[in-house]
Amino acid sequence: MKNVYFIGIGGIGMSALARYFAFKGYNVSGYDKTPSELTAELIKEGIGVHYEDDITAIPKDVEETLVVYTPAIPEDLGELVYVNTHGYRVIKRSRTLGEIAEGQACMAVAGTHGKTTTSTLTAHIFTSSGVGCSAFLGGISRNYGTNMLVSHTPVVVAEADEFDRSFLQLFPEIAVITAIDPDHLDIYGDYAHVLEAFKAFASQVKGTLIKKLGLDITPSDTKAKILTYHSDDSKADFYGENARTDGFGHFIYDLHYPGGVLKDILVGTIGRVNMENSIAAAAIALTYGIDPEKVREAIGTFKGAIRRLDVHVNNGNITYIDDYAHHPKELSTAISSIREVFPGRKITAVFQPHLYTRTRDFAPEFAKALSAVDKLILLDIYPAREEPIPGVTSEIIFKDVTAPEKVLIKRDELMEYLKNEDLDILVTFGAGNIDRFVEPITDMLSGK
Repeated sequence: MKNVYFIGIGGIGMSALARYFAFKGYNVSGYDKTPSELTAELIKEGIGVHYEDDITAIPKDVEETLVVYTPAIPEDLGELVYVNTHGYRVIKRSRTLGEIAEGQACMAVAGTHGKTTTSTLTAHIFTSSGVGCSAFLGGISRNYGTNMLVSHTPVVVAEADEFDRSFLQLFPEIAVITAIDPDHLDIYGDYAHVLEAFKAFASQVKGTLIKKLGLDITPSDTKAKILTYHSDDSKADFYGENARTDGFGHFIYDLHYPGGVLKDILVGTIGRVNMENSIAAAAIALTYGIDPEKVREAIGTFKGAIRRLDVHVNNGNITYIDDYAHHPKELSTAISSIREVFPGRKITAVFQPHLYTRTRDFAPEFAKALSAVDKLILLDIYPAREEPIPGVTSEIIFKDVTAPEKVLIKRDELMEYLKNEDLDILVTFGAGNIDRFVEPITDMLSGK
């Protein structure tokens, strides 16, 4: 095999795989629907990317070409139909990651939220400690400026995504499960099937499964040794104690673990949620056998992942944070973390709902979570891979929001609207294309 061709190359998981194969010396190219920062980076790295559905761009050497696609791509896309009917080996992104991880020690982070930060920090601990790893991340690491790390150490750190049951392609040595909340009900139908998939994932863990205390995974679900973690519950095998902040929103805590106590860990990223994520990452690293002092040091030097409680402006007058939260539980966790770090300040949140199905399935929960801010600016739904559903608009969330102030506007009205706002803390939330506003908002607020 000489060529690897990606259909949907601009996705966060797909681009990580593209970078991996390019590093390994393959001829890598691919299609994506729209240009983005990620596709621009890939092009800079020598990977060919085009934006038209064009079968002539596919390598002609069928025997020497692997085609990787993402389930987010429509089945009737011309390129996908072509490779499926012309003898190419065509596999999903998740299967590709599974094949790469085979024969290496896989450290996997699964969960309906928290997995990007936790897996990115796990990769940072392995890398900065000198152990090394290859890592496939669902976000861009601020420490390394990429979503993919490579190393000759036979360790793979992988974000294990439950979407489309992708994580069932992995057979980890050590795995963490951070949360099992109802999500992706367009795929799973109901919560029982979400839980069933996580139990199936647990059954594939070979060595140690580290779950957040209280999750419904039992010894009957897995042959792996089960350990637990929690931010502050002493019933867990890994838990924090004596937590306090440094005055800038960074937590300092003592970590209790089966081998002892690691005192005064400073978390490099803000918020209680990141303290808990750091405990999960430390649990993987300590279970693997990384030196506790090196674990402590790495947690302190971790700069986070882009779009995960990502502070862009914090100048004493105004604070601007961007976050990927797109599920009610993620929104609640992020908002409460921001409240705790910046008590007594006015939080204005901009939220772009992601998917018609998710909006339909969780409208009351979204309304409740978003009611915790002081002012909500709600945008129209980002459809991603979906067709509109009659009666499903942002209005079904908006009508039940009880925040002191709320407004419903179109995406293209946002910048003009913000110019006239008296802002204290501004947060942008969502998994759609709301990230395109980060730079203009940062520029605007930095000038204030």
